[in-house]
Amino acid sequence: MVIIIMGVSGSGKTSVGKELSKATGWEFFDGDDFHPEENVAKMRQKIPLTDEDRFPWLARLRSLIEMHISSNKPCVIACSALRKIYREKLCGRLNPVHIVYLKGEFALIEQRMSNRKGHYMPVGLLKSQFGSLEEPDKEEAVILDISKPVSEIVEEIMTLLPH
Repeated sequence: MVIIIMGVSGSGKTSVGKELSKATGWEFFDGDDFHPEENVAKMRQKIPLTDEDRFPWLARLRSLIEMHISSNKPCVIACSALRKIYREKLCGRLNPVHIVYLKGEFALIEQRMSNRKGHYMPVGLLKSQFGSLEEPDKEEAVILDISKPVSEIVEEIMTLLPH
């Protein structure tokens, strides 16, 4: 099984993904680590990524997902996956892949991003993230409120996803 933790920057994907990884014993991957250097440079300069920027990145992540499915190694991946087309490129027709959407209000996420240190994604790009976001529905993803503690979110994921 592959679990993709999705949401805008600052929604807690990495924190939840790492804790879920610990709880399950599955390997964790942060999608940010798979961005080409050109993408990271754009984001540092407060330039929103285009679809053309994202497609090679999504292809890298799709290869990772396919490798884990074919070798029967479960994993957790944190990836923004903001638009439906991105989620289709990531995991369309792949089984078993489950998406968990960390949903939160702009003000809460903006506050979290303002308090974090050392991340290349500036707070100034949060509006573009929300502008690009196409929220999944309940058929496509497990939708969880990020205002809860990470431990509660992980517990919810553990109970809601098939074993």
